[in-house]
Amino acid sequence: MKLNAYISFNGNCREALEFYAGALDGKVISMIPYSEAPPAMPFSPEMRDKIMHGRVEVDGDWLMASDAPPDRYKEPHGISINITAKDAEQAEHVYARMSAGGKITMALQETFWALRFAMFQDKFGVGWMINCEKPPQG
Repeated sequence: MKLNAYISFNGNCREALEFYAGALDGKVISMIPYSEAPPAMPFSPEMRDKIMHGRVEVDGDWLMASDAPPDRYKEPHGISINITAKDAEQAEHVYARMSAGGKITMALQETFWALRFAMFQDKFGVGWMINCEKPPQG
């Protein structure tokens, strides 16, 4: 079993997935526009070039997303996607890229449990945390 985040966007999914692929050193695997949907699947004309389903792969994990039709889009609230960094250097690298243009809730810093930890909303309004835990004691 595997858990993957799926994010809904308000028309800027393509831009977001390209940003995430670059910022997380990942790769865009797919971006399927609504125009490629089967003929029986209705969508409004303004959704034609929007993303019906997209996927970015980062170190074997997937981040999936789509553009929600305007009448179904809701701004993200009450959830964050966590990035577990392998070391403080990676945490700093990812934080600098992912938080650019966003809103910082807690700047990247050492905490009692982590070598580095941060919380922020990226420039698309999606909540993120970066966590690089301290090695176990004893």
